[in-house]
Amino acid sequence: MKILHTSDWHLGHTLYNHSRNEEQQAMLDQMADIVKEQQPDVFLLCGDVFHTSQPSNAIQTMLSDGLVKIHEAHPQMTIVMTAGNHDSGTKHEIFRTPWRALNVYAIGQLEKENLEEHIIEVPGKGYIIAIPYTYEQNLPEGFFQQLLDMVAERNTEGLPVVMTAHTTVKGCDFQGHEQGTEYTVGNIDAIELDQLGQGYDYLALGHIHHGQFVHSGKHNVRYCGTPIPISFDETFSHSITMVEIGQHSESPSVSTIEIQNPHPLVTLPSEGLAPWETAKELLKDFPDDIPAYIRLNVEIDDFLPVEAQMEAANLVNGKQCRFCYINAKRKTNPQTEAKVLTVQEFQAEQPIEIAKQYATYIGINFEDEMTEMFNEVMAMVANDEQHDA
Repeated sequence: MKILHTSDWHLGHTLYNHSRNEEQQAMLDQMADIVKEQQPDVFLLCGDVFHTSQPSNAIQTMLSDGLVKIHEAHPQMTIVMTAGNHDSGTKHEIFRTPWRALNVYAIGQLEKENLEEHIIEVPGKGYIIAIPYTYEQNLPEGFFQQLLDMVAERNTEGLPVVMTAHTTVKGCDFQGHEQGTEYTVGNIDAIELDQLGQGYDYLALGHIHHGQFVHSGKHNVRYCGTPIPISFDETFSHSITMVEIGQHSESPSVSTIEIQNPHPLVTLPSEGLAPWETAKELLKDFPDDIPAYIRLNVEIDDFLPVEAQMEAANLVNGKQCRFCYINAKRKTNPQTEAKVLTVQEFQAEQPIEIAKQYATYIGINFEDEMTEMFNEVMAMVANDEQHDA
């Protein structure tokens, strides 16, 4: 079985009020071209299809047109599209019946009573166990293993078994996520890999934006990462993952195909920080004919000049690049007892880190039990937001 593994498209995402529709359309066109060339048996889209649970009509149309074009590139291919934590699980399934006419399976919600909804047989090729994002406390104990056992019973021909999940696995590299710690990334608590069961030949993961293998001892658990960057901190390459599995229990063959972004995200300077005057010169000297988004990394003593944003915006007049924002950081002062944050620094901090700083400031030791309680409350808040969506 040959699989194209992708996730985290985040259609509808805007970057500092700049529309990214052109880039996202280019990404969808490349997906169709790759399908036409590679002719996979299965196309896996593992969550965070949209950036918000309320995408505009134009963005929903972009997805529909894109999936139709991907289907037409290889009509025999099975397309499996699961919901992520950015998606609305209920809305994800509204058109699941007509989608079936194009061999598209839209899996938006966890079916605790009808497990068959999560098992997709690709005749003569293998089995897909498709599981959307769900709040961890809503997962019945042993849910993943139960599905894997069901497939094992019917897989008498020894066909490949692939499972999908949209979650945070402990030990993953969460580089690029502004709100990420070893405990939680993007408001999804990290779980042990063993919780996802045993018996799959390949585990196709979504949610983490940095493409990577997760250590399993078998080289068969992978985040494919975002096809185009969502933030300036995603400084790694962006791609889709191609997987080939001969039969059940065989090691998968895995490769990547890079996705080209017509509007790259550029940080000036490329490494470290620069004084404000130097950063302005770098922006002024940036080539006029290169379409890009620009972030300035600036080191300051106190605060930026009031007119800084306007100055930077004026410097790109007539250029094809788009200025986004100034990432201002104060010079390190070891004599400063209390940590003072700029607005950008405050927004980039994890809530738990702010809580720990406050506890230290008032003389409280933030122990492991307090950390667990804080993470539990944050998870409850995230769950409420998911249900409200």
